[in-house]
Amino acid sequence: MWVLGLNAPPMGWHDAAACLVDGDGVVHALVEQERVSRRKHAIDEQPREAVAACLDIAGVRPEDVDVVALGWDLPRHAARTDFGHGLPQRPWEFGDSRNFLTTALGWRPHMTRHPELVFVPHHFAHAAASFHASGFPAAAVLVADGHGDDESVSIFEAAHGRPLTRRERLPIPDSLGYMYDAVSEMIGLSFLEAGKTMGLAAHGRARDMRPWPMLEVGQDGYQPPFELPQNATQKEIVLGWWDHIRLLGYRRTTKSSDELDGDDDAVRLALSAQVSLQEAITMLANRARAITGHDALCLSGGVALNCSANGLLPQPVYVPPVPHDAGVALGAAWSVVPPRPGGEPISPYLGRAISSGEIDDALSAHGLYAKDVCPEDIAERLVAGQFGAVVTGRAEVGPRALCHRSIVASADDERARDRLNRLKGRELWRPLCPVGLPECDGEYWAANGTLHRYMVGASQVTEHAYRAVPSIVHVDGTARPQIIEDRNELMWSVLDQLRTGGRAPITINTSFNRRGEPIVDDAHGAIRSAVAIGLDFVVLEDRLVDLTDVMPASQDDGASSVLNRTKGQLSTRAR
Repeated sequence: MWVLGLNAPPMGWHDAAACLVDGDGVVHALVEQERVSRRKHAIDEQPREAVAACLDIAGVRPEDVDVVALGWDLPRHAARTDFGHGLPQRPWEFGDSRNFLTTALGWRPHMTRHPELVFVPHHFAHAAASFHASGFPAAAVLVADGHGDDESVSIFEAAHGRPLTRRERLPIPDSLGYMYDAVSEMIGLSFLEAGKTMGLAAHGRARDMRPWPMLEVGQDGYQPPFELPQNATQKEIVLGWWDHIRLLGYRRTTKSSDELDGDDDAVRLALSAQVSLQEAITMLANRARAITGHDALCLSGGVALNCSANGLLPQPVYVPPVPHDAGVALGAAWSVVPPRPGGEPISPYLGRAISSGEIDDALSAHGLYAKDVCPEDIAERLVAGQFGAVVTGRAEVGPRALCHRSIVASADDERARDRLNRLKGRELWRPLCPVGLPECDGEYWAANGTLHRYMVGASQVTEHAYRAVPSIVHVDGTARPQIIEDRNELMWSVLDQLRTGGRAPITINTSFNRRGEPIVDDAHGAIRSAVAIGLDFVVLEDRLVDLTDVMPASQDDGASSVLNRTKGQLSTRAR
């Protein structure tokens, strides 16, 4: 049996994804559409390429798929006329399932014989993904996002062998996600740049700013500063928040995103949203544990990407590598065939791998040569101040690069943060994250359970970290670490080499992509991005490509080749 889980339009209009599981609930592939189409967040894209990639990874044909599960209750929304394109705007009818499969997958299924199409309510899919990925035998599950099918927050009780049971939910006007979206847009960012708002809020904490009042948070609930009908639209909710923000005295900034840290009002507003979010999530987490009687807590939904809020919650807490909408592809599939109990937390490395032949073709096309990878050589390069990228194994899923598609650099030089941010086109006020060995928990930053497995929880750093690895310390004294435990990982060996040399077993770890692009997904893209960014080397599986003598052949980002230059011609290159 094969089950194909999806996040797809019309309801899943961003972060489309596909996930393939077998009859035992084993995940064979999870691919986000953006990685294949190369358009960030895959806005309004059907997950056709993601589906094709999943089938290719598993060696499965379309006709082998028995069930397609969508992480939205689409028939519930079919008659809506306020949502926009893609809905029939009438009750769901016979034949609509086939039409959806044709549109979403590009398949041409038979009218009466096609894979069963199952609709999983959105928050149930989020909850299933987080709980079954956690390895907990039983848990409270808290889902918070922009909105689900008709809710914005849900609390579930979960246990293996029993169906998910929703114990409480809040209406869409109470959306924490939309509150944060409204603030992000008000300070000049996109609603899909909430991570930047979170990073900006840290500057307010560092300056001891006093936050403006946003939510009224009590012991058993919270209240937005306005009242709207329970069927209010996203636009109405965001406008309600904008009206409140204006009443606070805030006016839209005229500064670019690069200058936001210099706008005290923008920083204060970001801090205000973050403080209110943290208070609300803490209250909801306490309530979820009290209602269900379970101490173990799983988080999901886009709000669960807020690592600052996650890091404040008492353990045990689990957040999957894909808590955002791409993760409902996993949860929808597992709602049909859950995994067997007693497993370890899910591996994040479920995407596509690059083949040796693909690497050969890319090196030949770009006129480059490679040598065998040596962890000691990589460590020496990092110590010497070089910046490099690592592309190895199957791609990680989710928005956090976890050393399979990462840029790495030495963490002991504070100047490296600004240099690397400039090369990637990032705002200089944004932090860079560390990757370290297990011994770093407690020595360089506070331990935080499984949150450091996928880089989804912030921790307060120690005084030792300020001295030894200053480039990974954010302005408020926190870091968002990844811990590598698997000794078979290339970066584990690199970190071990740093430790052997008397240095902290820590490097900078940031996503391997150019500004505005998804994380790289193939060998050609890896070389193009490495050269365009200005990296010194790139690792492609078991080969290392030295780029210190390589410059772009032209200023055209689409250039398919690079030009070898002499070292003497590199004197003007930013280092």
